[in-house]
Amino acid sequence: MNFPRILSSALLASAMALPSLAHAWWNGDFTHRTKVVLNTSAQGVETKEALSGVVVPVRLHSGNFDFLGAKPDGADLRVIAADDKTPLKHWVERFDGVNELAVVWVQLPNTLPGTDKNIVYVYAGNEAATAEAPNAALFDGAMAAAFPFSGQNSEPVADATNTIQSATPLARETTGLIGPSGKLDGQALSWTNDKLKAGANAPYSISLWFKPEAVTGTLVSQGPLSLKLDAGKPSAALGTATAAGGELPTGAWAHLALTIGNGKLTLYVNGAQAAQADLPAAGAPIEGPLQLGQGITGLVDQLEVATTVRSADWVKLAHAAQSADAKLVATTTETPETAGHADGGGEAGHFAILVDNLTVDAWVVIVILAVMFAIAVWVMYDKAVLVGRADKDNSRFLVGFREARDVLAVSSKDLKHSQLARLYEAGLRELNKRDVGKAGSAPLSGASIDAVKAAIDADLIRESHTLNSKIVLLTIAISGGPFLGLLGTVVGVMITFAAIAAAGDVNVNAIAPGIAAALLATVAGLAVAIPALFGYNYLAARIKNISSDMGIFVDEFVTRVAETYGAR
Repeated sequence: MNFPRILSSALLASAMALPSLAHAWWNGDFTHRTKVVLNTSAQGVETKEALSGVVVPVRLHSGNFDFLGAKPDGADLRVIAADDKTPLKHWVERFDGVNELAVVWVQLPNTLPGTDKNIVYVYAGNEAATAEAPNAALFDGAMAAAFPFSGQNSEPVADATNTIQSATPLARETTGLIGPSGKLDGQALSWTNDKLKAGANAPYSISLWFKPEAVTGTLVSQGPLSLKLDAGKPSAALGTATAAGGELPTGAWAHLALTIGNGKLTLYVNGAQAAQADLPAAGAPIEGPLQLGQGITGLVDQLEVATTVRSADWVKLAHAAQSADAKLVATTTETPETAGHADGGGEAGHFAILVDNLTVDAWVVIVILAVMFAIAVWVMYDKAVLVGRADKDNSRFLVGFREARDVLAVSSKDLKHSQLARLYEAGLRELNKRDVGKAGSAPLSGASIDAVKAAIDADLIRESHTLNSKIVLLTIAISGGPFLGLLGTVVGVMITFAAIAAAGDVNVNAIAPGIAAALLATVAGLAVAIPALFGYNYLAARIKNISSDMGIFVDEFVTRVAETYGAR
């Protein structure tokens, strides 16, 4: 057995397999996907703990997802793990194909600390796909209830499994932090369920997003447990233990979380620990209705209750993911052709990303610019050929004209591209009308010579018009191309920012593709104008030289005729 040969063959086969792995695509029936990266390294939102079962919202909009290629109701959405093989549990809270906005909650089986390799893929673009039923086990087993505040206006608020509902309805704000948000009006919203309770000093966690209008009141209460605001300062209390710290400004979303366990009551504000207090040895159980918004007004979103102590890293990651922290979440639109370049593997991949994110208005502008470019190229080619042939034939004619002793006997045969030859023929026509050069003809008077010159000058003007015809199309491309491109860019940027504002997503990685694609319209405008400018200047110089040669020839021809056949 030749072991080295077998080893080298195996290495070669492995090397050949690498490109196919780099270009992996879960299912060829799906035409595009959005790559979602959670960066838990120091360059993102750094975590130290490996987390399992974290559920994060993936915000989709025109800047990171091809809504035109997806089904109008989002039925073809599929979420796949980083191995590009394993389907992940997910739930579509919102899919608006008209306004090109969507929110998809995805469970991450494992979220590793200190890496930018926490990746999931959202696939779409399969007309034959049917909608998947929501997975009731989306959240981990410790999640007692998660209330996303989705649903119709003034309906009861149900949890993600639709099994726990509020006793009273609640008004909704359509454009909230993640999806729709609830509007607290000072009246308590309550839920009663056996899942929502904990024994004395048993592990328990509550988190939610709140955008206050009034900064004083009870935000959450359940038995001996409460989370209150006093002039914008949050405090959590359980029996005699109180943890107060941090501050909430009016009119801004804030993430609040409290955890109970290990003898500690801990309060978190916007992902960071704000306060902590020791729990008494003999505590009271947390039971009874869970109440929200007693005596306080504002917007609320994503209320979560868990029968475990959520770690500091869990709270930190949940805050960053749900608020779409630009450092944590990065999204990229990919197709089977660009998937291999998704990690910055080349200019072709970057260009494909730009093309994938072009809006309809940008496409319209680019198509118009493409037509302008084609016309400009045709004009430049046509005129370059014309002036080249004209220069060649004019030079041949001038040689014959200057060598001829008789000014009326110059040959212009086979010089169809020569403007000088045509001017010469125009002059001969005028001279033949006056029988110049024939026996017995009278010498030309000064007035006759002026008339002949005027007739030749008229033909010179017509030749100049022919030379300059269609050149105006180049000037239109030069001046109009950049402005059209700028128009496409401005409209594209406006649409991108409008989508971001509607989605509430301030992720720079989500904004960048849309803005970069919009700038492609300006690049297209310059790509039309710059070659047209160079071509115009070159052709204008060549045409100016030919026009000068025509003017000189007319003077030379008329002078020789006057010298030979004029009155003395």
